[in-house]
Amino acid sequence: MRIEAYTQVQQLYQPQKVKRNQQTGSSTAVDQSQAIQISSIGKDFQTAKAAVASAPDIREELTAPIKARIDSGTYAVAVETFADKLLQKYEEMR
Repeated sequence: MRIEAYTQVQQLYQPQKVKRNQQTGSSTAVDQSQAIQISSIGKDFQTAKAAVASAPDIREELTAPIKARIDSGTYAVAVETFADKLLQKYEEMR
C-alpha cells in the first residue's frame, strides 16, 4: 500500500471550517443549502480509511520469526546480497 495515497485520502476528509450565521430568536429552521451528501466514491474512501486505520503498523506474523532468529543468534545476512540490493537502490535513486 502506498502511504501517499492514504495521505491524499486523509486530506480529503479533514474537517473544514464552516462559517455559521448567528440566528436570532428561537428559530430552528434547517438550511438545506448547507446539507451535505456523500457520494458512493466518498463512502468507499471512508471504508478504505477505516480499514487502514484499523490495520496494525507492524505485521507480527512476519516479524516474530525474524526477531526469534536474531535473539537466538541464528539470523545471518549474506553480505553480497545486501551489497547488491544497496547498490541497486542507490542506482534507482539517481
